[in-house]
Amino acid sequence: MPEHRFDLVALGEPLVEFNQVRPEEATGYRQGFGGDTSNCAIAAARLGARSAYVTRLGEDAFGRMFLDLWRGEGIDTSGVGIDSNAPTGIYFVTHGARGHEFSYLRAGSAASRMRPDDLPLDVIRSAAVLHVSGISQAISSTACDTVFAAIEAARAAGARISYDSNLRLKLWPLARARAVITATVRLCDWFVPSFEEAAQLSGSSDPSAILEWCHAAGAPVVALKMGAAGVWVSAPKLREHVAGHRVRAVDATGAGDCFDGAFAARLIAGDAPVAAARYANAAAALATTGYGAVAPLPRHADVAAFLAKAA
Repeated sequence: MPEHRFDLVALGEPLVEFNQVRPEEATGYRQGFGGDTSNCAIAAARLGARSAYVTRLGEDAFGRMFLDLWRGEGIDTSGVGIDSNAPTGIYFVTHGARGHEFSYLRAGSAASRMRPDDLPLDVIRSAAVLHVSGISQAISSTACDTVFAAIEAARAAGARISYDSNLRLKLWPLARARAVITATVRLCDWFVPSFEEAAQLSGSSDPSAILEWCHAAGAPVVALKMGAAGVWVSAPKLREHVAGHRVRAVDATGAGDCFDGAFAARLIAGDAPVAAARYANAAAALATTGYGAVAPLPRHADVAAFLAKAA
């Protein structure tokens, strides 16, 4: 790939996280950070990619916390705008017998007020890869327009597009989600949906049929995330299953976003899709061994050691 200022630029909505502590410890919540594309950018940065983030934050304490977080992770924030009339979004994570559950306070967030005219085109055009998400398209019509405008600018500058559907039916109805997501899949270079989301979008529960649906929608490369069951990687003349890893998982929050960042980082580094997925699968497994979306995101040495031990 030609030289770019950034390996990965992610665009979307960051959210301050309040994650329920373990019942045996106490009641209450740990404060952390989340937002799918922010998690992706941090994961990629921890794994060696030069990352930047594009969003809008409220002019509030939570917004300042995010700026400190990204700068501490080495992520460029020149594409972050400040909205003095809207807040930074937050969400809560609770844990129970059915796994983790999310509750959001994001309506009218600064990020949801993103518009195409707000885009820092110099940052977008400096990316080797632009990563975007269906959540960013679902939070408002202007944010959806912004995602498409960013894709257009990035593609025109020679960037590749990474896309995670991250389907959230609390944010938009399935019919609209399917229409927007399939329109975006046609524009991406690789598509990284979860099995559950892709099953809802495609109407099939068979991984092979889902992969065929993804390719028919226009995705050249698909990494179908199967959780603990690993990942299916599919491209022209390629279809391979990468097995999952047995770990002591305590919180899956952000694991899929970790996969996205790791997969992009390794593709940028020159790995073939299966090798990139094997690495990203290990990184995502490690991300489930701690609480919160950001704190347990691994670094390259952690992933390398884990893979060596698993070999």
